[in-house]
This record gives sequence, C-alpha cells and structure tokens, in this order.
Amino acid sequence: MARKYSKKASAKVGRAMKKRKAGTLKSGRSGKTVKSRKQAIAIGLSEARAEGKKVPKKKSGKKASKKKTSRNKKTKKSKR
Repeated sequence: MARKYSKKASAKVGRAMKKRKAGTLKSGRSGKTVKSRKQAIAIGLSEARAEGKKVPKKKSGKKASKKKTSRNKKTKKSKR
C-alpha cells in the first residue's frame, strides 16, 4: 500500500508535535501558542505542503453543505 505522506512530511509533523509539547509552537496570524494536538499536526502538514512535499490536499467543506441541503429538501417535502 502506498504511503499517505512522504517521510519528510511526517518529520515536519513530528517537529511540530515536539514544539507543541515544549510550548514553543505558535499559530499563524495571532501568534498564540498551540495547545491542540490536531492543530499541531495541521501546522506540520501545511509547512510540508508549502515546501512541496507529498501531502494530500486539504479536505474541503463541501460535505457539510451537501448534508444540509439534503436535510432541507426532506423537511420541505414533509411540510407540504
């Protein structure tokens, strides 16, 4: 099975996790310290993506909007 991330990308994530644990990892615009594990992973992956490493594309928010529209259609039909 093929790797999801390249070795360099996973190394970037590892460095971001170590920085988070040390309390030195800062978020982009606000510059606040990162406390969330998921946010640290996202920062590591975005840095790897910026360097051109093999990282999958960001997931778009289309799935949530599709669910809402399908719910709206169902409720409209039942109201008639």
